[in-house]
Amino acid sequence: MHYLAIAIRCLIGVVFLLSFVGKVGGRGKFTAFTASIRDLRFLPAVRTPAVARLVVVAEGSVPVLLAVPSPIAVAAGHVLALALLLAFAAVIVFTVRRGLRVTCRCFGASPIPLGAEHVARNVVLAVLAAAGAVAAGVLPAGEAAHPAGALIAAVGGLTLGALVAVLDEILGLFRPMSRVGPSGSRLR
Repeated sequence: MHYLAIAIRCLIGVVFLLSFVGKVGGRGKFTAFTASIRDLRFLPAVRTPAVARLVVVAEGSVPVLLAVPSPIAVAAGHVLALALLLAFAAVIVFTVRRGLRVTCRCFGASPIPLGAEHVARNVVLAVLAAAGAVAAGVLPAGEAAHPAGALIAAVGGLTLGALVAVLDEILGLFRPMSRVGPSGSRLR
């Protein structure tokens, strides 16, 4: 159980770290993220910058809390991740149901519009975050995992988290390519 908890902690931590960096880790990224929130038409435009800052601070807090060697901090990090993921999933469902085609800025720039795969990704991650919160509260503090097993679990979680961050690109490999003719018009 310790190994699964370590893997989940690393997976959730790296997902939120990469999401945070994708929103603030370069020139114009935060502005583009703020614009994407405005495009959702979920909030009054005047509140968009404050919500964007709140999301970025919350996302940046998750990996920090998960890195603290305290069961309470780890549980808090997982609960914060759970709340964010469920909120993101709800906003995506709301956006898709209204027929808006807004691109995913979850990990920075992506040409993929928000859709069912983003909801599914967030729900799966939410389930994992909930499991991580439970594990942080029930695993005995005195028992330690074997260092080699902990390392393998951590690398596995980090790798899966990195794959989640590039999921749009991976899924894009399996989408049909649109063909464009010499005049720039779409071919069927």
